[in-house]
Amino acid sequence: MTSAGSGVADPSEDATSRQFWKWSFVAAMAGYIDAGSIVAGSVGLGLWVRAFDLSESTVGLLGAFSSNAISAGVGALIGGYVCDKYGRKKIYAYDLLLYMFGTLWIIFAVNTPMLFVGYVIVGLTVGADIPASWSLITEFSPAGSRGKFGALAQVLWSLGPVVTLLLGLALQPLGMLGIRLLFAHLFLVALVTWWMRHGVGESARWKREVATGAAASGSSGGLRWIDGLRPLLSRRALPTMLFLIGMYGIWNLFAGTNGFYYPYLLQVFGSQSEAASVGLQSLYFLLVALFTGLVFMPLNDRINRRLLFALSSLIQMIGVLFLALLPLNFTTALGYILAIGIGGGFGAQHFFQLWSGELFPTRLRSTAQGLMFAVVRIALGVWSFFVPLVTATGFRNLAFILAGFLFVSGVIGTVFGPRTEGRTLEEIETSGGWQRYPSGELVTGTAATDR
Repeated sequence: MTSAGSGVADPSEDATSRQFWKWSFVAAMAGYIDAGSIVAGSVGLGLWVRAFDLSESTVGLLGAFSSNAISAGVGALIGGYVCDKYGRKKIYAYDLLLYMFGTLWIIFAVNTPMLFVGYVIVGLTVGADIPASWSLITEFSPAGSRGKFGALAQVLWSLGPVVTLLLGLALQPLGMLGIRLLFAHLFLVALVTWWMRHGVGESARWKREVATGAAASGSSGGLRWIDGLRPLLSRRALPTMLFLIGMYGIWNLFAGTNGFYYPYLLQVFGSQSEAASVGLQSLYFLLVALFTGLVFMPLNDRINRRLLFALSSLIQMIGVLFLALLPLNFTTALGYILAIGIGGGFGAQHFFQLWSGELFPTRLRSTAQGLMFAVVRIALGVWSFFVPLVTATGFRNLAFILAGFLFVSGVIGTVFGPRTEGRTLEEIETSGGWQRYPSGELVTGTAATDR
């Protein structure tokens, strides 16, 4: 049954599995576009270095302000607030149009400034799309299948790079023209996705929460920025924010470095051909997609999620240590890819999407996700400034640092991960201590006591 005028079924009412998959797929295309743009940049980085004579510091700046880092973080911060104030679908109406505009700058780039402008625009729009899509999937999905439907975003996040990398491999003989065509493919995917999203209605949960708050306060206005930040930064909610930022953010320092720099670093330090490095990257993303389907989808709603998280962290850390301890050749690179691909199929990226949606109430969900995503991506941008400098001292030094990131993230997620599997969003919200003032404003139990 659908909410009047929304076109979206209330998850508490009857809906078919096919409908859930359809809604999740349309929302999950954010993952395809996000990762596709990051990996397209990693494929083109070597060519851009030669064509535009980029220095190491310029490469660091490009990585810092690309869709992989700072610009995406700023976009998520803005987009998360817009989602909670005006609705999740408001982002869908405009963000991919701006994304397509950004890709045109990259497609037709003839100098470094054009490249930077394009990547900043793409990053802003990718970042804004993430909290909208993740919130919709969380709010659409039934309690016992929330992780399964959410995992579709991670499958598409992996398949986007596979398609991008294979296209990059096929277009490699064309040089710069091939990279332009690679981003043209992302332009077309964004166009089709934008058209498909016209059939997605607003979240029934969000509409119900807005109506409840408006009736209680006598105002039809949406959530103000300060009203979203105050409860999120309260003494009860802040530890949850810090847990998720620590678990995902530290892992993302590893993942972001791998995603943007790995093909480039393999060519420079491992004497691998561009075709070989692209092939290895494709294998990594295929493994992530495969093990998302084989492990995360069937198990995460049924067993202790901490166990899955711990196993993933351990497998990925072993893979990175291959780079630190063994000769950097094709065999070592293959072992590394197998380990981080298998472990990545049920790791930090999946659990951040899941837990960041579950642990915050509907009126604050996107704001919380956008704020945390911003901190994580901006931190990655700052780290990106230093990666070329660290790498210059020896690639093994970088590998040991990345292994350390995985260890710390693994400990945080394993020790502090919540037991939310199989519970409804309302049950999780109540157990988290969220309360309301008569005005309809959301606060935590601790904040209510302090007031």
